[in-house]
Amino acid sequence: MDRNSNGYTFLFAGIMVIVVGALLAFTATSLKPAQDENVKKEKMQNILASVGVDVDREAATAKFGEVVKQQLSLSEDGSEKSDVNAFKVDLKEELAKPVDKQTYPLYVAEQDGKSFYIIPLRGAGLWDAIWGYVALDSDMNTVKGTVFDHKGETPGLGAEITQKWFQDRFVGKKIRNESGKIVGVEVVKANATPNDVDAISGATITSNGVSEMIAERLAHYQSYFDKLKK
Repeated sequence: MDRNSNGYTFLFAGIMVIVVGALLAFTATSLKPAQDENVKKEKMQNILASVGVDVDREAATAKFGEVVKQQLSLSEDGSEKSDVNAFKVDLKEELAKPVDKQTYPLYVAEQDGKSFYIIPLRGAGLWDAIWGYVALDSDMNTVKGTVFDHKGETPGLGAEITQKWFQDRFVGKKIRNESGKIVGVEVVKANATPNDVDAISGATITSNGVSEMIAERLAHYQSYFDKLKK
């Protein structure tokens, strides 16, 4: 075949596309187990971080098994779903379902003889999804710690939700009002009540997103926590 012909050019390009595509597919398939394991360990790190336990990725699995004593999958009414693995619940998929069809994961950690309840979060920021974890003290009202992350918030503004100084503002805050109803923690400019934290300057929409995410997710655990108290 004439190497200067259009036919040769198209044939060569077609072969290269097939070869490169096959190599990329093989590489992706080969790396997937390692990628999945890293995602799993990062999730464990974040859950542990919400109760103040900071470990590197390699130590995450062992420490998670030591600290987290229960992994529960709950229904809206507070009943447990024994056939659902809490760790494998994808909140992105759950949020697409009706409220009464969703599964609400809950992790129970123990440290120094005290129990802490860790709730996964997911909501919307300014540009894309935000998510994280909030850990509650044994009174199921006081915030022990938080972890937040995002997909595409603005650096220096909404992206600051990932910073320790912002997450530390939630420690000691209350998620219930005076009547005992779970209302979450509101991120506002005026830190006036036990349910408020100072917002991030210039990041109003992301701050509102964090507030709405916490209030919406935690409200679904009211029934379970009320049963637990009784």
